[in-house]
Amino acid sequence: MKQLFYLCLCLVNFASLAAQENADYKAKQPYNNWVKLAPKLDDAFFQTQEARRIADNVLLYQQTTGGWPKNIFMPAELTQEERTAVIASQNNVNESTIDNSATGTEIRYLARTYLATHDEKYKKAVLNGIQYLFNAQYTNGGWPQFYPRPKGYYTHITYNDNAMINVMNLLREVYEKQAPYTFIPEEVCKQARQAFDKGIGCILNTQVRQNGKLTVWCAQHDRETLLPAKARAYELPSLSGQESDDIVLLLLSLPNPSPEVIASIEGAVAWFKEVQINGLAKAYFTNDAGEKDYRMVTCTDCEPLWARFYELNTNRPFFCDRDGIKRYNLSEIGYERRNGYSWYNNAGIKLLKKYEQWRKVNGR
Repeated sequence: MKQLFYLCLCLVNFASLAAQENADYKAKQPYNNWVKLAPKLDDAFFQTQEARRIADNVLLYQQTTGGWPKNIFMPAELTQEERTAVIASQNNVNESTIDNSATGTEIRYLARTYLATHDEKYKKAVLNGIQYLFNAQYTNGGWPQFYPRPKGYYTHITYNDNAMINVMNLLREVYEKQAPYTFIPEEVCKQARQAFDKGIGCILNTQVRQNGKLTVWCAQHDRETLLPAKARAYELPSLSGQESDDIVLLLLSLPNPSPEVIASIEGAVAWFKEVQINGLAKAYFTNDAGEKDYRMVTCTDCEPLWARFYELNTNRPFFCDRDGIKRYNLSEIGYERRNGYSWYNNAGIKLLKKYEQWRKVNGR
């Protein structure tokens, strides 16, 4: 009776999390709901048959590359027809990606399932997923958004939406044998450490300089030249006030930082301090079409903000619509892009606090 109660409690736990997304978790939902749900599951859930059902879905979607496509809500119940279609798509290797937390989310879920079940099929899939990350890494240490796609902006070294940083954080958990990666063979841990170190090298080599002074990074860099590169029409070469903060946070977390890492941190933090935007905040309103919209207004006693994009040479914030034309006022771009993209953020606040803690620890 106790075991039955325990099982029901686990299922209620998962269902209640799904309820927060305002939908039945077994129905198809946006992929982001899976990304948010998966890390919230407690260890008890992985003892259930429901956890294995979802894990088997995750196995089904794993491509022959070892990676996963994005935009798949893994807990959805599949019809036989849908299962057949998924199996047929496993060879569509151009869909394997690290974008939007894909592949990393699935590796972690299967690793937790293996710890709970000791079923070798889950361990094998985890190791294949990690191998995919090794295979996708460039010799310069960077990771593309998609692999093995042969062309397009997908091949750029991708910091956008923390794609590369998420991979590096996972690999560090692997080589440090943090849970749930306690079962990973030593040789794979060694490879993970080497890949992580190469990634740090890439970060240092792609940091943009202005007149010889280190600044930050673009959301994506050319895989050959390492220079800032364009992605989608509204993602022009720039200095990123959004992606760069997590890069610096990763560098701040390194033990015994080298002189090169220290110089990188100091240069980036100085840039963040220089370009922070004071006295500006979002003000929401309902537009003439009855839609929720916002404008930027002046304010006093409000938190500093950082723009998503800054010009490479002038540090001037800019914005861009799907026409690819650079503009300097958010109101000049259309409703869809203004509200469908993050143009300002306050993540630099956390970065600057972490930096001050780092300075004390490192006696600077």
